[in-house]
Amino acid sequence: MSQPADDPLDVRVFVPIERHRMLLEMFAALPVGEGFRFVNDHDPLPLYYEFRSIHGDVVGWEYLRRGGADWQVRVTRLEASKGREFTGVSTLMDLRRIAPGDQAHVILHRYGMMEEQGTMEIVAAAEPGAIRALLQREYGERQQWTVRRDEPGDYVAHVFKKARQPSDERLTTIARHDARPHGPAERHEIFFDAFAMLRPGQAFVFVNDHDPKPLYYQLEAQSREPFTWEYLERGPDTWTVKVGKTVPPSTSSSAQPATE
Repeated sequence: MSQPADDPLDVRVFVPIERHRMLLEMFAALPVGEGFRFVNDHDPLPLYYEFRSIHGDVVGWEYLRRGGADWQVRVTRLEASKGREFTGVSTLMDLRRIAPGDQAHVILHRYGMMEEQGTMEIVAAAEPGAIRALLQREYGERQQWTVRRDEPGDYVAHVFKKARQPSDERLTTIARHDARPHGPAERHEIFFDAFAMLRPGQAFVFVNDHDPKPLYYQLEAQSREPFTWEYLERGPDTWTVKVGKTVPPSTSSSAQPATE
């Protein structure tokens, strides 16, 4: 299956695991020398390394547009390959095929974009202590690292992503944003600008014409600030979510709770 040259696939409306699965299936079906284009709402570099982790050095990757919420990439199959098979995990990342300078960013971002209660398989030549410490620091008890194999030159770990616990903190709603009249790139900008304006203890309401869960996973991957996500309305035509910044644990004991 190849995408027509004038018809790139816009994957921004899909949650990350769906867009990754779709694009991986498309690549697996590509004849040698053919390819497709797709549009994403952030730099899809982790996907490039996911392709390489599964298929090896047969992936042609060309950025056609960079920046903001409108990234466009052309993917081409350079040679025939048989992809690695894996079951029971959401994604496979082989550190041996990821540039050392990209490893921390790629693993942290891809893990953040992974659905809750999913598992990332990490393959390396030896235990990646720095990556393990990074996930522990950023996710704490929400990540569970299990060693599946530890042999000379062959280390495999499964990292389970536990669900975020709901917060009982009261948040003050300061704004409401209806994204429906706007295009995908504008919706992305509206959402992240609104989140950037929040102070801890505040929230905004975001209205969309489809489930905005992809924005949740991008926020999870990119933001180091604790946040809440509460659905107020779930389709079929209108989706409304309340997004808030919580008070960091180190300051919550001295902060005054906000009220509606």
